Amino acid sequence: METVISSPAERNQSTPFVTIFNSSCRFDEEFKYILLPVSYSLVFVVGLVLNAAALGLFLKMRPWNPSTVFMFHLALSDFLYVLSLPTLIYYYANRSDWPFGLAACKIVRFLFYANLYCSILFLTCISVHRYLGICHPIKTLTTVKSRHAHLVCGTVWAVVSVCLVPNLIFVTTSRRENDTLCHDTTSQEAFEEYVDYSSVVMVLLFVIPFLVIVACYCLMARTLCQPRRGLPAGRQGAASHQKSIKLIVVVLVVFALSFVPFHVTRTLYYTARVLGRNCEYLNIVNFTYKITRPLASINSCIDPILYFLAGDHYRSRMMSVLTGGRPKTSVQAREQEQTRLSNKHDIELVFKNP
Repeated sequence: METVISSPAERNQSTPFVTIFNSSCRFDEEFKYILLPVSYSLVFVVGLVLNAAALGLFLKMRPWNPSTVFMFHLALSDFLYVLSLPTLIYYYANRSDWPFGLAACKIVRFLFYANLYCSILFLTCISVHRYLGICHPIKTLTTVKSRHAHLVCGTVWAVVSVCLVPNLIFVTTSRRENDTLCHDTTSQEAFEEYVDYSSVVMVLLFVIPFLVIVACYCLMARTLCQPRRGLPAGRQGAASHQKSIKLIVVVLVVFALSFVPFHVTRTLYYTARVLGRNCEYLNIVNFTYKITRPLASINSCIDPILYFLAGDHYRSRMMSVLTGGRPKTSVQAREQEQTRLSNKHDIELVFKNP
């Protein structure tokens, strides 16, 4: 939540003065006027380039499989979020003076949480689909289609939008001398209600999906460590195992770097404010919470790595773009054909040897 100077005597001091319910604490937040503009600028440039390129490549890839559908919607969520970052860059570079109006403030804060929770749910969908492909391959091949993935993605967008409607109501602006603040939470009077609301949303859209991902990866790890029945342990099997391991690593890195620190520090910060803890503790949790906000945005730059590692068609098309669209050599074409025949043979063995 943005700082509010509560007494005229403090207005000329560089350190903001914040009233926390029944106590008053001085928060030193000079660091955020450097940290946030710089970090958001980097995320904007890198995220815009990578996600725009990803969306362009996905649109050229036809037909889509379920994994491609999930990754396309994840890239779309990241792209929409990075488009809102220039306003935040200007806001913090201008020392928390918001000139864009109340509606723009609500939209920008909404896009932050929409991207945060859509990313979590789409990563959950990718993980569950990969779990089904590893642990129940025949059922996945015959029943899970692209139209089902589109339906799931539409449900994700709808659920996140409905859950964040109250956030549009809570987020507001306020005046501080000649500046206008765009709060990332709500007004001082409604803060306790906002904490209750955000806690419910965190459980529904972060805690439960995270537990689902952990369960899927534990089951996948158990299956990958067991000898496979009906399929030869050849090059294709090793490639599938490596792809699954890469997916697990990337998703866990995203959660460990972006989502978990943000939710943990935000919970500590909200709890400390509601309980009226002492100023020293409030300063510590406020500092840690503010430095994890850019980390919550960095997933927009990490997600494209997932597309490159987990998507064969995406990787081949990206390499084609990077190499100037050079045609495959005869050796590459022959290897691709051998891989295709090997895939077909493996699937036939699966159906013959359940």
